Amino acid sequence: MDASARFQLGAMDQRNGSLNKIKAAGRKLFLSRGYHETRPQDIAREAGLGHGTFYLHYRDKRDCFLAFLDDARMEFCSYMRIHVSRGDTIEQTIANTLETIYAFSDQNPGLLNAVMADDVLFDAEGTHPSSAMQLWSTEWALMLGEDGGNSDKLSACEPNIVGQAVLGAINSCRLQSDRQNVSREQVKAILIQLLTRALTDPSDRGVREQS
Repeated sequence: MDASARFQLGAMDQRNGSLNKIKAAGRKLFLSRGYHETRPQDIAREAGLGHGTFYLHYRDKRDCFLAFLDDARMEFCSYMRIHVSRGDTIEQTIANTLETIYAFSDQNPGLLNAVMADDVLFDAEGTHPSSAMQLWSTEWALMLGEDGGNSDKLSACEPNIVGQAVLGAINSCRLQSDRQNVSREQVKAILIQLLTRALTDPSDRGVREQS
């Protein structure tokens, strides 16, 4: 490797190193202070870098925050794909999903709120590509469709809409339960009953209720 190539490789390593430091600092401050109370210079200072280094990687704070959301969502989606197991029934699949979401939240305090944040609040032009629900909901809806003989019912709907509706219900109930001090077990029981009724065929539900 000649001197020019070594120089370019070293510069790339340095750039990647400073980007990783800024990402880590941004994540810490966005979670602890929130978006509005975090400034680019705060992120650079937390990362141990000069203020100007921030702008080598991001146009502004909004750009940095949207990148943080993307990373958080990919982390969430990867975690869910690895840890959610399909049960023998839709009830079990929903229960497994809820347990996994709560486990992710416990292991990453505050991150789930960022994962589920509405991009419109930060991206009024609609140029940012995708939300966590869009990234993960189709896969989960199809998984449900393979469960309990409900594939025909779900295939008649738009899977992405089904997945977003389910995740939206889960997230809304999670937030409300925190505000109203409702226990996690109560929320799980309500959601399992509600979503099972919504996602199973009425005739099939009637047979199961009689058994």
